[in-house]
Amino acid sequence: MSQIRVSPTGADPAVLPKYEHLYLHVPFCARRCSYCDFAIAVRREVPWRSFADCVSRECETRRVREQSALLRTVYLGGGTPSRLGADGVRATLEALRSHVQWADDAEVTLEANPEDISVEAVMAWREAGVNRLSIGVQSFDDGVLSWMHRVHDAASAVRAVEAARTGGIAAFSLDLIFATPERLARDWERDLQQLIALAPDHVSLYGLTVEPHTPLGRWHARGEEAEAPEERYEREFLSAHAQLVGAGFEHYEVSNFARPGRRARHNSAYWRGVPYLGLGPSAHGFDGATRRWNIEAFAGWQRAVEADSDPVGGQEGLTPANRTAETVYLGLRTVDGLLIGAEETERVSAWERAGWVEVIRREGQNRLVCTAEGWMRLDALAADLTAFRSPS
Repeated sequence: MSQIRVSPTGADPAVLPKYEHLYLHVPFCARRCSYCDFAIAVRREVPWRSFADCVSRECETRRVREQSALLRTVYLGGGTPSRLGADGVRATLEALRSHVQWADDAEVTLEANPEDISVEAVMAWREAGVNRLSIGVQSFDDGVLSWMHRVHDAASAVRAVEAARTGGIAAFSLDLIFATPERLARDWERDLQQLIALAPDHVSLYGLTVEPHTPLGRWHARGEEAEAPEERYEREFLSAHAQLVGAGFEHYEVSNFARPGRRARHNSAYWRGVPYLGLGPSAHGFDGATRRWNIEAFAGWQRAVEADSDPVGGQEGLTPANRTAETVYLGLRTVDGLLIGAEETERVSAWERAGWVEVIRREGQNRLVCTAEGWMRLDALAADLTAFRSPS
């Protein structure tokens, strides 16, 4: 893949990077969750026809056909892509296929909420080309789900998993959020047991964070909600690690677990720092040297692409300091670890004694790999090692 910085439009096709991974942001949601600060568009009726047309027009304006190799992964994230419905998913994937091709064994993921998942919908998505689902369960406690402003209940989540399997998409991931406020009296162990009983092949866990421009952020500012204490945050994370690893999952990235051979191929590309295309409102992309992001609001993105303009919202080239920081951070967040030099082994020896990292010798090289306890300190460890590599 080319590592050349390119302009969003008008670049010489001979030097355009050849992307193998594509992310499409689908912004539509039935309701904004209490913790969500993503770029979404709440719509009772989803304008899937115009969205699919705009996806095609963005591909045309940005010359995606000339930039794409045979894609290895396609990811429809959001928002709630399953809100597109059967016809909308089909139309959107057809719009993409009119500009790019993907390999027969490409991973094609659709983020879906339980209330949108039925046997009929899954069969239609599979027929359209989807072969993997990422299902936003978040909890199996109805009270917690209501507090989160989720549309589904726990029973719907169980039915959604059954429908996914019956409809023919057996590859699916389940999401859970941990460290919810103490007053909700959530039984985290019970949530984990219910998740394991559903036997997914992939699990993503996210600690609840308070973002200022969200309902939760406003509740917190008024003193109506309190964040979970750090001790409970760590306890729930480590409990999940123990239970999921004990059930046969590999904890292969700080927030992700997979059965053997079932790692998320698309997200793994991000963690390796490889180039990827980002389409749709607010989507980010990376060409190997420059990061770009699209206009955030759906209406603004739509106006731009309907005017045959590149919907770029901004871009920045990576500096040497940026590259150092990203190399360290991305390396430490996966079990593949970070290659370190001899002069760094002494630097991390105290971390090793504390049980936060392991130094593993592979093929004559030293790799620094975080333990589960170390991942709880990922930001601090990465910042320290970055500073060591880039002294001021």
